[in-house]
Amino acid sequence: MSTPISHPNQLRPGIALVSISRMSTLCETVAPRYNELARFFSIRAGYGAAVTALQAYVDAGTVDVVLAAGSNGAYLRDNLSVPVVMVKVNGFDVLNAITQAITAWPGEAIGLVLHESVSRELANLSGWLNVALKQRAYRSIDEVRAAVDALAAEGCTVIIGPGMACDLALQAGLQCVFLYSIGAVEEAFERSIELARMSRQKESKRVRLNTIVAHLRDGVAAFDEGGQLEVVNPAMLDLLGLNRSRDVASQLLGAVGPHLRETLDADSPSNERIEQIGDRSLIVNCVPIVEHGSRSGAVVTVQDTLIAQRIDRSLRTNQRPKHLVARHNLADLIGGSPELERVRRLARASAAHDATVLLTGESGTGKELVAQGIHNASRRRGNPFVAFNCAALPEGLIESELFGHEEGAFTGARRGGKPGLFEVAHTGTIFLDEIGEMPAALQSRLLRVLQEREVMKLGSGRATPIDVRVIAATHRNLRELVKRGTFRADLYFRLNLLQIELPPLRERRSDIPGLAQHLLARSAAKYHLPATVTKHILEFLSPLFELYTWPGNVRELENLVARAAIYLSHGSGGAREDLQAMFPEFGEMQSLPVAAGRHKVTDAPSGTVTRDDILRVLQTNGGNRAAASRTLGIGRTTLWRLMKE
Repeated sequence: MSTPISHPNQLRPGIALVSISRMSTLCETVAPRYNELARFFSIRAGYGAAVTALQAYVDAGTVDVVLAAGSNGAYLRDNLSVPVVMVKVNGFDVLNAITQAITAWPGEAIGLVLHESVSRELANLSGWLNVALKQRAYRSIDEVRAAVDALAAEGCTVIIGPGMACDLALQAGLQCVFLYSIGAVEEAFERSIELARMSRQKESKRVRLNTIVAHLRDGVAAFDEGGQLEVVNPAMLDLLGLNRSRDVASQLLGAVGPHLRETLDADSPSNERIEQIGDRSLIVNCVPIVEHGSRSGAVVTVQDTLIAQRIDRSLRTNQRPKHLVARHNLADLIGGSPELERVRRLARASAAHDATVLLTGESGTGKELVAQGIHNASRRRGNPFVAFNCAALPEGLIESELFGHEEGAFTGARRGGKPGLFEVAHTGTIFLDEIGEMPAALQSRLLRVLQEREVMKLGSGRATPIDVRVIAATHRNLRELVKRGTFRADLYFRLNLLQIELPPLRERRSDIPGLAQHLLARSAAKYHLPATVTKHILEFLSPLFELYTWPGNVRELENLVARAAIYLSHGSGGAREDLQAMFPEFGEMQSLPVAAGRHKVTDAPSGTVTRDDILRVLQTNGGNRAAASRTLGIGRTTLWRLMKE
């Protein structure tokens, strides 16, 4: 039977006062003094009955500590999961009880019943105290009865001992003195309150920690030094696909046991191991638990690689600059010439795959526009598009820009480090313009990135995996550079998987009027030109469309259109001198440049160009048909036709 004897404040720790006879009365007398510090429950039962009565309190978390004495306390300590504080008998309590017995019954033989062991010191003091003192020890309720009977048989008429010994003595017609003092009980109360407070704090931390761990997406399991499972969260069971109706501990050890044994044997962490467990790819970590400088176990964490990838992708996306987007589509390629249609077809085919693309062609032909169009037509649209000109920076800066650096990697390195453009372009596309200008020392690093799909920052010893589609561009003949030894052959073949050659503007003259009109419309909107002026500009420039060589290609056309819009919009009269000064291109319409050492056949009609001429020029240009067409002054379609003849 239990009785609460304090105000039910749930914030205070709960202490159960368990005793059978006189100790109950003594505890109930002391308890009110400590009502502000703890809640007390009086359990008037002993041994098995007390365990039964207490279990409901323990399961509910109402009782944090049990206070008891003697063999009853020892029994409870062995059979309860909560701490048991024993009321201890000190030397003063024993001497005080002996003094009481001598005073009340002088000359009588005294029997002392003590828990667990007798006192040798008291045996030596019997003569000094001038008293016949005999001792007996007990460990159970039956031994208490046996001890009292034995002392009575030896002539003891006064029994000093716990409450049960006193009750048995009175039943036998003997005198008795209760061994426990109120001071001993008060000391036990104070120890119980402090232990209960610490236990409550520890339990609160444990519950808090378990709640946090239970709601983690990552699987967590803790083991003791012997490899026995202490705690595991639901996420671990789900990630490993464990059957909750079977022995979870053995299933768990079967899955992560090797990592646990490795950590315990080596006394060092086992970090970020990618393991295939069941049908899932998981990241497994195992680290030792160290308490007070000594290892006490290990904790294993498991993370789904797919979740890790999503988190990584999200972090990179949120941290990347917002301007890294591709603005153009393949539909922005203006023109309907066969040469441009070929570019569109190849670009669409390239967009369907993640293979590396090499864009070749003269400067100003729109290589970056095509690169953006491929990106926006691919599955990577919406992800970053990062453009980098390999000829724009010195070698040292190129390496830092492309691959990134850690803090302190070099003098002037950004505090906290900096991600490289390959990392910034993760899940997207990186456009390496003017790849032919990349320094030889960096070509090997770029090759490794393309092969391994991972990048290592300057000053770092750890590679970072990347998912990047690479589009490179150049106006130079990379094959010729390889022959000269200025460009790595292995890098060239790695880049030249899908090649798209962009034709110069002079080889698709049918596109020029429409392209000029499109570019002029943008200038008209910018400079607020009326329609009459734009028409006049197109008429003014029309001779160039057919006769000018356009060495700067689309970029030159765009600049010339803008120049005409600015000049003619102010009502300039168009005097010959002014036109020559503002538009020197008109003076170059009949002067077609030919590369040194090549056959000048540009002024001849196509019929005078022979197959031998084509083969000779192709050899001179390293097999580059576009370059051969320009040298011969014929279109690539004509070149193909003449080669077949």
